Amino acid sequence: MKKIYLLVFASFLILGFASCSKDDLNGAEIFPTTSPDRDSLDLWLLKNYTKPYNVAVEYKMKDIYSDMSYNLVPADSAKSAKLMKIAKYLWFDAYAEAMGSDFVKSNVPRIIHLIGSPAYNSGEGTEVLGTAEGGLMITLYNVNGLTDDMLADYSTMTEYYFHTMHHEFTHILNQKKPYSDSFQLITENGYVSGDWYLKSNSAAHEAGFVTPYAMSEPVEDFAEMMSVYVTTSPADWENIMQDAGTTGAPLIQAKLDLVRSYMKESWNLDIDNLRAIVLRRASELKAIDLNHLN
Repeated sequence: MKKIYLLVFASFLILGFASCSKDDLNGAEIFPTTSPDRDSLDLWLLKNYTKPYNVAVEYKMKDIYSDMSYNLVPADSAKSAKLMKIAKYLWFDAYAEAMGSDFVKSNVPRIIHLIGSPAYNSGEGTEVLGTAEGGLMITLYNVNGLTDDMLADYSTMTEYYFHTMHHEFTHILNQKKPYSDSFQLITENGYVSGDWYLKSNSAAHEAGFVTPYAMSEPVEDFAEMMSVYVTTSPADWENIMQDAGTTGAPLIQAKLDLVRSYMKESWNLDIDNLRAIVLRRASELKAIDLNHLN
């Protein structure tokens, strides 16, 4: 078999030599040398994401970045603009206020990919809200679902967007600096893998998890702990702990303590300070002009 491969290679090599000629170069550039055409949104993204943070925001859906196992549609440009103004204010700027701009520059994903439609797992009846890939790209789904009514409802915005931003960003931080294995030991018998969607919020709380999705695996549990905590008011957090009862609340608290110490020791990030910043900024959203790029 090896000889056959060698003979075939030799024949191609001979043909290759035979087909060579001394064609004159025509001087045409193989790489583009002119700037692409940019509309007002492209220019705003360039100014607010690319230049200060070296982040490309891709809202014109690209196959190379998309999971084609889902039936996806591109994001609406006007809604992309609104979401990215919000993301900058509640995500990038919140971390910059808490940690400084260098922290943001060093750790945010290099690509934010926006998808217009939800990513449904039809067999489960679940929906993917976002993904983080290797610390380099975060994909946010259901951009076209952003409505004026949703913009006025912090809890819904948190469920679909704010929580997802912090969740996926936590994955990036964990990928760069792993957390202690002791985290997963706290509720090691409670993880249910792909069956998480069968659990109710109360069942998850009583088992020591802040959401049903946290029950899927430890890495998701950690990201859920962080993202839920920093986007939830003290009163709503207390409701979770009350719902968890005497069994679940101590487990949630133990995991929160580990998340708090990890963020402080690994990143010098005070999650209580970050939470105060996020909640304050969330209360200020109504004053932000989302209809004009400035």
